[in-house]
Formats: sequence, structure tokens, C-alpha cells
Amino acid sequence: MNGGDGGDVAAAPAGPPPPLEWKFSQVFGERTAGEEVQEVDIISAIEFDKTGDHLATGDRGGRVVLFERTDTKENIGSRRELERMDYSVSRHPEFRYKTEFQSHEPEFDYLKSLEIEEKINKIRWCQSSNGALFLLSTNDKTIKYWKVQEKKVKKISDMNIDPSRAVGNGSVASSSVSSSPKQCRANGGYADRSLNCLSNDLSFPPGGFSSLRLPVVTSNETSLVARCRRVYAHAHDYHINSISNNSDGETFISADDLRINLWNLEISNQSFNIVDVKPTNMEDLTEVITSAEFHPTHCNTLAYSSSKGSIRLVDLRQSALCDSHSQLFEEQEAPGSRSFFTEIIASISDIKFSKDGRYILSRDYMTLKLWDINMDSGPVSTFQVHEYLRPKLCDLYENDSIFDKFECCLSGDGLRVATGSYSNLFRVFGCAAGTTEATTLEASKNPMRQVQTPSRPSRSLSSSITRVVRRGSESPGVDANGNSFDFTTKLLHLAWHPTENSIACAAANSLYMYYA
Repeated sequence: MNGGDGGDVAAAPAGPPPPLEWKFSQVFGERTAGEEVQEVDIISAIEFDKTGDHLATGDRGGRVVLFERTDTKENIGSRRELERMDYSVSRHPEFRYKTEFQSHEPEFDYLKSLEIEEKINKIRWCQSSNGALFLLSTNDKTIKYWKVQEKKVKKISDMNIDPSRAVGNGSVASSSVSSSPKQCRANGGYADRSLNCLSNDLSFPPGGFSSLRLPVVTSNETSLVARCRRVYAHAHDYHINSISNNSDGETFISADDLRINLWNLEISNQSFNIVDVKPTNMEDLTEVITSAEFHPTHCNTLAYSSSKGSIRLVDLRQSALCDSHSQLFEEQEAPGSRSFFTEIIASISDIKFSKDGRYILSRDYMTLKLWDINMDSGPVSTFQVHEYLRPKLCDLYENDSIFDKFECCLSGDGLRVATGSYSNLFRVFGCAAGTTEATTLEASKNPMRQVQTPSRPSRSLSSSITRVVRRGSESPGVDANGNSFDFTTKLLHLAWHPTENSIACAAANSLYMYYA
């Protein structure tokens, strides 16, 4: 770059950012020693809103729980100041329980003799307006659009009662006022004609009633009310694995194993099928859709992943039915490396766009991969997550752990990525040029306690084909360093705060939050 004297001054190369030191922030729903976890309480979805001030979780019991941040404007400053603050400044984010509601109930499809679980598969925040929060939640078959708003609790005060003439329970003496409908009709008094029905023996005091007044409605207290605004149903023959909002604020997509549908938020009885990979003969089926997501800023672009390890970028401007992709991202298989497990471990369980839309992060069973949408020859970075499990793939197949679906997330600045693993561990990797950051953390109050795992992770994820029959007992395994790994405790769901180095992750029914 040019210096002030006109000469050429070489700028010192900026090194990679130093590894983050993660600290425990909060836990909600922490289990006591020996406490048995109820199946319905296990968290199945986590999502921050765009501001990072609200966090939503869904569980297998069909409930959605909302948390709100308490350390924002009051303690730190305005939103603009928050955005100016550097990532390296350590802050302690604090959230508190806001409200919860029952989003989905168990159902039964009588035509297919199929039970539909209430489990929440995905949650996505929509644009808020007038102080109300909006979000989408879905189970296997039905998507719902929720509005959460503070409502004022109305109470009637200043009743037309004279304390000196009231009986013990606060009602006016019966000699003055009759509340019997039959007596009212006998005396010609009707509710629509007078405030009270007066009996025949009523005597008016001199000067009349001094305290006769209309009741007053007051609203001093507020309560949060969740109301279902729309129900988007009967559009998927297979289990919904993804929903994603469009940047236009008006539409969203929902994806199952074979189809992706486009919806308008205001129209619940009609959707458009934009991707259909179902073959004419189902025996010819070779791959299924595992995840789908809209581009964060381009409303015409979306990406979806498959069970064969490929990611397809679709442009909605090209045609109404987007069966032909505009770009294809896949890594070529190394010669001679194919085995029985090759396709299973290549299946992508989750994809996420970076905040600027330039990169796509994907998770398969063994690795995290970072893709540049301008370079489809291969991933720009590959992070080894489960390479130490490669010798145990046969055991993982027998106990169905090889089909576990791990999610992934990116930091708001795009410098780091994260994903979960077994034994309630999760990994954070630096993806800046030259960095070797690879941190293993445990979902506990002491996240940085020394856990020996290989330095950089490899390939991790699960097959997208739904396994109806669960077979075999799950047993703990041992990694390359001799550490015991428990395949029954797995950290599948996690989310990165959109503007800060803060991660929320789910370990069974507990929500852990960390900051750096």
C-alpha cells in the first residue's frame, strides 16, 4: 500500500486470530446426578434470532421455549454501539427464560396408519414487528407460524358499590338490588335497559345515589401470549427435515427427503413445488435431500444437500421447477477408498450459509467442510471431526450411531465454525488463513477441561434416510487416544450468536451457553 511520502511501504502480513478461550456462561434445565431424562424433554432444535437478543429451543414433546437477553441496551449500550464493539472484547451474555408454548401435538395419519410425532425438527425466526416476535416451527409433517406478543391483562375496577351498603361478600344488599333474572323480568327491568334491576321495595335516599358510577377497565399487568397465525399442512409425503426463511421476508421453503416446497407466509393452503428428485420408479432412488437453506441476502438463491455428499445451488429465476442446478459442489472420491460405509458417512446432515453468503458450511459424519460458492472444484477447508472413529464404523453401523445427524454453525464474522460430537463434546475450528485453531469443549460447567482428541476433526454426520426401526444396543467406544466415548450422549444441536462469540448447545434436556 502507498505511504504518506509516496513510497511503497509493505504492509506487515496479518496473522491468524489467536484461539479463543471459551468460558461457561449459563445452563438451563441442568440435570442433577442420577436424574433420569424424560424423552419429551430432550432438546431437538436451537435457533438465535437475527439480533441475537432472543433464543428459541424446541423439544421432542412439541414445546417451544423462548429466552431473551438481559445484558443488552441497559448494561452495555445501544444496538449501534454493540455492533461497533470488536469481537475480541470479552462480554458475558446473559439470557433469561421468557415464555414457552405447546407448538405441536402428537397426531395420527389414518390414511397411512402412521403416527406423527410432536417432536420439533426445526425452528426459524421471522421478521418481528410492533414489538411482537414471529417464528416458524415444524414437526415431521406440519409447519406452524407463531406470533408471541405481550398482552395487557384487563381488570374491572371502580365497581358501582357503596361500601357502607355492601354485605360481607362485597355485593349490594338484596333489599336494594335484585340479581334474579326472573325477578328482573317481573319488575320490567332488563339488562339492556338499566345497569341494575331494582326491586319494588327500594327507597331512594334524599339527593339520590352519590356513588353511582360506571365500572372502569384497567390494564396494569402484561402477560406473554403465543398465538398460532397459520398452519401449513398436507404438503409433504415424507418427513420434513428443513425450513428456511427467504430474505424477502415474505416466503420460506420446506424440504423433505424428495421435495422442496416454496410457501408464502400469508397463504397456508397453497405451496409451490420447486425441487422434486422423486424418480418415476422408486427402485431407481439413489439419493435424497438432507437439508435446504435460502441464501441470506439473495432471495432467488437456495442450496440443498444430498445423502451422496453433494450440495446444489439453485436459482429460482431459471425455471419454475428447479430440478436442474446452477452449481454443484462435491468432493471427488479418492481412488481405491470406496467401502460399504462410503456413501453413509458421505451423507450431509446439515448446511449453513455464512452471514455474507459467500461460503457454505456442510457437515457429514466424519468432517466439516467449508465451500466457496465461487469455487466448485472442492472445499476450501476440511476439518476432521470423527476420524478417530473410522476403525469403529462397523460397530457404529450396528448400533445405528452412524446415522446420527449432527448440526453445524458459523460465527458471525466467518472466522470460526463449530459442530457437535459424542460424549456431549463439541469442536470449534478456526477457518482463517494460516490458523490451526481446533478446540474441543464439553457441554458442562467446565467446558475447557482437558479432553484428548485428534488435533483437527474430519468427517461427521448422518444419513438422511429416515430409519424407522432402531436396532441394537448402544455402547461406549474408545478413541485413538484411549479415551472412552459414550455414543448414547451426543451433542447434535448447537447455534452461534449472530454478532458475538457465544454458542448455545443442547445436551439432552439441558441448554448450555458459552462465550469467548
